[in-house]
Amino acid sequence: MPEKTIKTLTVKRLDILDERGNADESLMPAFSDDELKNAYELLVLSRTFDNHALSLQREGRLGTYASILGQEASQIGSALALEKTDWIFPSFREMGVYIAMGYPMYMLFQYWSGDERGVRTPDDLNIFPVCVPVGTQIPHAVGAAMAAKYKQDKIAVAVFFGDGGTSKGDFNEALNMAGVFKLPVVFICQNNQWAISVPRGRQTAAETLAQKAAAYGFDGIQVDGNDIFAVYKEVRSAADKARKGEGPSLIEFKTYRWKGHWTG
Repeated sequence: MPEKTIKTLTVKRLDILDERGNADESLMPAFSDDELKNAYELLVLSRTFDNHALSLQREGRLGTYASILGQEASQIGSALALEKTDWIFPSFREMGVYIAMGYPMYMLFQYWSGDERGVRTPDDLNIFPVCVPVGTQIPHAVGAAMAAKYKQDKIAVAVFFGDGGTSKGDFNEALNMAGVFKLPVVFICQNNQWAISVPRGRQTAAETLAQKAAAYGFDGIQVDGNDIFAVYKEVRSAADKARKGEGPSLIEFKTYRWKGHWTG
């Protein structure tokens, strides 16, 4: 049988900070002192929100809650790299993204307490409500990206999901469509290495999640998800690429989850 040679797959990896916090200055994005301070404040604020939400849930004042502890950098860095005109499709573990984009925190507490008024998104924010079903927001984001392309809007669409979401059909169908039509979407996978209680290694035989983009004809990269500078740099680059009409990207943020899948 005739054979076709496919080019060797190489998965890029981006790190700017080492384990001691030293930065590779040649890779550092341009941050002013005020921007650095703002990023740090948002990291602390999102962790403070998370701690308070966990306490409220244990007191019986919230029905349940999905902690973001350990994933703050991947969320804050991503949000800071996006523009107000971009559209964001979160899952259920993106409280840091909501906070960084200016979503009122009292409304987030409303949502987790069971009050549907908490997901009435303010008119000046292009962020969709919390999506609890795993992976179903990914095709929605691709639909929004298709609409943006039809309208010739120079925007990026960012969609967040966990490593467990990559095992769903929604993920594969969405990436396939985005690749075929070169849609302006940034797929952001927060690989916290656990989908509920199933380790990443039991979900896929692939060495990385980033490499899954190759099957759909576009770029994938793995990034240190606890390195806010690397997160910012890569999301900024992917969003700029999307706005220029150069197609989608898949970013795998390698991070870890300090708490359970949810408070249940």
